[in-house]
Amino acid sequence: MKKNKVSKNWINKQKRDIYVRESKIQGYRSRSAFKLIEIDKKFNFFKKNIKFLDLGGAPGGWAQVATKNIKNGKILSVDIKPIEPIDNVDFLIGDFTDFQIQKKIFNYFNTKIDLLVSDMAPNTTGNKNIDSLATGNLCILAIDFASKILKDNGVFVSKIFMGSVFEEIRLKAQKVFKNVKIFKPSSSRKESKENYIICKNLSN
Repeated sequence: MKKNKVSKNWINKQKRDIYVRESKIQGYRSRSAFKLIEIDKKFNFFKKNIKFLDLGGAPGGWAQVATKNIKNGKILSVDIKPIEPIDNVDFLIGDFTDFQIQKKIFNYFNTKIDLLVSDMAPNTTGNKNIDSLATGNLCILAIDFASKILKDNGVFVSKIFMGSVFEEIRLKAQKVFKNVKIFKPSSSRKESKENYIICKNLSN
């Protein structure tokens, strides 16, 4: 009974959500597309011919945003789930934390890249502390990977949840990057602890 009530509340919330409605109007696969649009509007990292890596890409909303901003570049989207095809986007199905998948990513670009974004999050448990910790761990792993694959002036953007692991993420990012900012898009639900960390220029 409780589960049905939660499901009903979620459906009603979706119906009232302007970003859900707008994503359908504009043809985006998820409301999260507007988060990336908003983050780019503030930090201006999309360029025409850049090399772009999208981690946790399913269902493809962020890759759709990338295709509208990147011309004559390379776009790779990675997820453990299959993603329906998108023009000018290449896909890799697999677990980003797997060394073999990381090797395939390096081989795909065959050079350092300009922009790495991560909207990765594990399946939620319902326990906000556990979910925050698990998502934070993915962000830390993505920062490590970014330090290896990004150009010196590259940009890293990742979802984080405010919680016990936040300070560890921030300190880690500040060791790897010269510029680190935390930003909560207005398209991110107010009640959510979700934020995004935006990092530029490797410290080397």
